[in-house]
Amino acid sequence: MQTLLRGGRVIDPDTGFDGVADVLVTDGVVSALAAGLAAPPGCAVIDVAGLGPLVWILLGSRALVPRLAALSSLNDAPRRLPPPPCDPRHQRRHQPLPRRALPDPARSKRKTLVVGPGFIDLHSHVHSIAGQRLQAMDGVTTALDLEAGLMPIERAYADAAAAGRPLHYGFSASWAAARAQVLVGIEPDARIERALAVLGNPGWQRSSSDRELAEWLALLERDLAAGALGIGVLLGYAPSSEPREFLAVARLAAKAAAPTYTHVRELVEMDPGTPFDGSEEIAVAAAETGAAMHHCHVNSTSGHHIDRVLDALDRSRRSGSRVTVEAYPYGAGSTAIGAAFIDAGRLKMKGLSPSSVVMLETGERVADEGRLRQLRNSDPAAPVILEFLDEEDPRDLALPHSSLAFPDAIVASDAMPVSWKDGGRDGGRNGSHESTVWPLPPGGTTHPRTAGTFAKTLRVMVRERKVWDWPEAFRRCSHLPARVLDEVAPGSRAKGHLGVGADADIVVIDPATITDAATYADPTRPSVGVRHLLVAGVPVVGAGELRTDAFPGQPLRGEPR
Repeated sequence: MQTLLRGGRVIDPDTGFDGVADVLVTDGVVSALAAGLAAPPGCAVIDVAGLGPLVWILLGSRALVPRLAALSSLNDAPRRLPPPPCDPRHQRRHQPLPRRALPDPARSKRKTLVVGPGFIDLHSHVHSIAGQRLQAMDGVTTALDLEAGLMPIERAYADAAAAGRPLHYGFSASWAAARAQVLVGIEPDARIERALAVLGNPGWQRSSSDRELAEWLALLERDLAAGALGIGVLLGYAPSSEPREFLAVARLAAKAAAPTYTHVRELVEMDPGTPFDGSEEIAVAAAETGAAMHHCHVNSTSGHHIDRVLDALDRSRRSGSRVTVEAYPYGAGSTAIGAAFIDAGRLKMKGLSPSSVVMLETGERVADEGRLRQLRNSDPAAPVILEFLDEEDPRDLALPHSSLAFPDAIVASDAMPVSWKDGGRDGGRNGSHESTVWPLPPGGTTHPRTAGTFAKTLRVMVRERKVWDWPEAFRRCSHLPARVLDEVAPGSRAKGHLGVGADADIVVIDPATITDAATYADPTRPSVGVRHLLVAGVPVVGAGELRTDAFPGQPLRGEPR
């Protein structure tokens, strides 16, 4: 199968190339990137020069899909080069391209679409077709659950493969699930429902004995050997656990050449009694063990103290520690109401109150401490929105933007499950996290970051604030996240760039219209401006419309050391 993306502004964040060119995809990989490529016989052609809607042309066949007259220049002989071989292993670039190619004068006044490697989300808790479809419309081609992870890892991968996925998928080994199994006896089932229910159980949040520590470390080591992409550590959900345990996890990760992905414990400004300042703890563990340590959603765990945290992490990186950072562009988070940091006392430490908590499924704003205790006791797995910043206050709104602007900060969504109280129109059970209907049935609840993180980031950071140019945007959304995984998962080396032989995970964006549409009141509205999305070379989005028959997602797995 071959597809030619014709005439877009192509950006490869690996080489720095940024210019008008064509991209040829052959059997799921990029087989050529050059100006004026000829379409091989039987090749599907997508015009991305901004001339009009999606066009498929079966060259060499009598059956031609109707096309716009404006596309007659597609076959201009002077722009053709000899057709490349179909086998990408023998493919060379036809024309070496300069770092920044000059625009084609004939297209300079057209609204050229931007073509780049699909976005890689290191922090997505959507384990469903419905959730992945929302992320596809946001430009994501690979959605990985690395902060929380799942256990057992073999079942997590098997369940996703059996159900089918529009996007690539992968999981870390779950620190929380391993501790819950050993400390409380809760057997994990690789499902997000069980994982959310465990969060509010205080039994797994305590410190471990030496024997217990050894037992749950062995569970993590087992899942690393089975293909986990590292270790997901929900340290903020067990904030009083002993720091020696986190250090032991870092040593295991370093030994396995696998990253950790940590929701840090409280900062000292928020909880003077914390066993260790959350962000400093990552820096110290990385320095002491040499482990690659990823700081999840630094914007939400740092709140108003983001400048201090980023300064500390910057010092750690400059000293040689392998610390990476992610952020998202919202002033509210989402979790289960039973989470340790939703306790009224801990909310007060952060300058928040019970009214900062909104029940996701009902929209109820929690009135007082009594009501908060009642809700936490009755259904600790119930999802909530936690407003940690005032998005109407420009000073607060600037904080997530500064997190994203931090050098080499990665965009990651923390996408949450989409659920329907009545099971959705496709007959699912109450509280279903799945729907195969598209557009999604009404009444779905989630955080708007599930549907809109990447489009919102592009709108704010590129178009409105002009902090990033498009090459930098693709570096933050595609290239840097892939590089986090290079050591643990060699398959990631073919992602996050458009070099010959790269995986054909490609997003085509309208730079003038890209924006989020999801809101807290209507969180399942798909983003606008992703015109085409290829996953392993298969169209999942075409001309801005989702393809409901496309399930090309493949597992990204770690390779044990």
